[in-house]
Amino acid sequence: MRKKLYSIIEPVDNDNKLSNIYDFMMMTTIVVSIIPLAFKDTNTLFQWIDYITVSIFILDYFLRLLTADYKLNKSVVSFFVYPLTPMAVIDLISILPSLTVLNSSFRLLKLFRLLRTLKVLRAFKFLRYSKSFDIISNVFKKQKKVLSAVATMAVAYVLISALVIYNIEPESFETFFDAIYWATISLTTVGYGDIYPVTTIGRIVTMISSVFGIAIIALPSGVITAGYLEEVNKENHQ
Repeated sequence: MRKKLYSIIEPVDNDNKLSNIYDFMMMTTIVVSIIPLAFKDTNTLFQWIDYITVSIFILDYFLRLLTADYKLNKSVVSFFVYPLTPMAVIDLISILPSLTVLNSSFRLLKLFRLLRTLKVLRAFKFLRYSKSFDIISNVFKKQKKVLSAVATMAVAYVLISALVIYNIEPESFETFFDAIYWATISLTTVGYGDIYPVTTIGRIVTMISSVFGIAIIALPSGVITAGYLEEVNKENHQ
């Protein structure tokens, strides 16, 4: 019984109709649950939406906990390990704000609005039902060495650029953090224009820095795209 239940609640590659129906139902619930977050005010309809959707999420959470041994393959230990897995934590965090009740006499009641924003994490539950995410996840796993090297280059670029510009134009950058901020937005070619060099040497450094920034940003994009196409081709030939 539990094994059949597991085959339904977990996304599968075969033509399991019950699993597909369950996935569709959960994705619909996720979309409906975050609709009230687009409005500042609440009403009876939104409250009922919250009650119903959070009840479905709680049921989904307990069903997954009930079948955790099939997912993790660690026998009894699975039931204790599962609540600590990333997806389970996201599920739990998306549920907790709806279950939080604060007495109106508490001055900390304003923090409830902050807790309410945690419901936005419900959108991340889509990852569980997205097969495309599995493909992207495989790409990152296989290309992690290359991506790690690129990330190291990016960090080095930001620090070196920040050090150079900070020493060239100490008048324009009050703190080293300002220089890091400038180097970061130069790396991403955003260029807000709120902090910028004014001397000729500083502008030359900015131009060079921007060119290198484009190259560093382009590297992971190419790696991820190539890896994604490779994974998609594997999926199509299976």
